[in-house]
Amino acid sequence: MSDPDDLAIRLRRATFNRALAGGDLAAIGPLLARDVVLVTGTDSAVLAGRKAQLQAWQREFAVPPAARQRYVRTPATITLSAAAPVALEQGAWTCTVGEAVTAAGSYAAKWRKVDADWVIEAEIFVTLA
Repeated sequence: MSDPDDLAIRLRRATFNRALAGGDLAAIGPLLARDVVLVTGTDSAVLAGRKAQLQAWQREFAVPPAARQRYVRTPATITLSAAAPVALEQGAWTCTVGEAVTAAGSYAAKWRKVDADWVIEAEIFVTLA
């Protein structure tokens, strides 16, 4: 049987993936810590803060659906800390336009449990293909 926190993080990731697929900006905000940091996979651009990340997704979602890049993060492992209310998610990501995979790689995400919810504090992506 899976740990409830492991399952909660996987469910939050699934929610994030659905929000990206559907262009649902309102669903992404609650998944991010206020001071979240994202390091992109190819050029290592840094998006610092929830507002900056939401603005980036808003720009992505403005692209017509047929031409929009769609990102999916697939967790392989969730490692829960015994020392603090944090966890490490590691997995693979893909970017598609239509049916074509245009980029893919590995990622790591740091999650923090705040009250009853897990939020993303940091993500780093590496483009491998």
